[in-house]
Amino acid sequence: MSTEVKPAEAAPGYRARRTLPFRVEALRQLKRRRTLVMAGILTILPFILVAAFAIGGTPDGNAERGPTLMQTATESGVNFAATCLFVSAGFLLVVPVALFHGDTVASEASWSSLRYLLAAPVPRARLLWSKLAVALTFSAAAMLLLPLVALVVGTAAYGWGPLQLPTGGGIGAGESAGRLLIVVVYVFLSQLVTAGLAFWLSVKTDAPLGAVGGAVGLTIVGNVLDAVTALGNWRDVLPAHWQFAWIDALQPKLEWGGMLQGAAVSVTYAVVLIALAFRAFSRKDIVS
Repeated sequence: MSTEVKPAEAAPGYRARRTLPFRVEALRQLKRRRTLVMAGILTILPFILVAAFAIGGTPDGNAERGPTLMQTATESGVNFAATCLFVSAGFLLVVPVALFHGDTVASEASWSSLRYLLAAPVPRARLLWSKLAVALTFSAAAMLLLPLVALVVGTAAYGWGPLQLPTGGGIGAGESAGRLLIVVVYVFLSQLVTAGLAFWLSVKTDAPLGAVGGAVGLTIVGNVLDAVTALGNWRDVLPAHWQFAWIDALQPKLEWGGMLQGAAVSVTYAVVLIALAFRAFSRKDIVS
């Protein structure tokens, strides 16, 4: 049975847009242990990589795959930041996005607090928009945190300088910082499909781990399917096929084609999944 109170039945002065404000929801999520743990993991990763390079040295190139960003990781702080993004974009950065979106509605349901929020009364659409906005903000913060820490740590360890390209040549330090920002924006856009999937699953289930795990699992399945070359051009509709299109931003001549196509695929999936989440939640019988 639905517990949502209609605006006409609410107290005088009630304004739906003032319920569950962004700052309140953001503060609630910021204080949660999983947010602090995830921030700690992203912060410590650059230090771990610096220690690994100090112990084992910079990896040599792979004769079959050709030169990679790993070979130039210790050339400058900018190179190190790019390398951190390279090693984490495929999986590590998927986790906070899935966590922040998959743990939104499902966690409230698991705590049996969802019906009380709706009885406050917080309109269903308002509740979802507030939680989605906070989840997107925290995901964007995670995307920025890793390269920022890596840039500071890498500059302290290897100095400030131009971005040295594995294929030879380089990009000036000032311009390369702008290129890194483009990379971060693209990585965020490419993760929107995971965000939409986790958000939709969060509405469909009362188990937060199920929503988070389901989103991560399906993202991995997408990566596996992209590796099946027999699919041919069908892989172009897989978001995983474009996850490293941002490498084009770290070339002497900036290329937009792959990034634009990859962003379009990811955003399209995300819009559809988020729309399905709103549709499902508007019809859901809230009992927890």
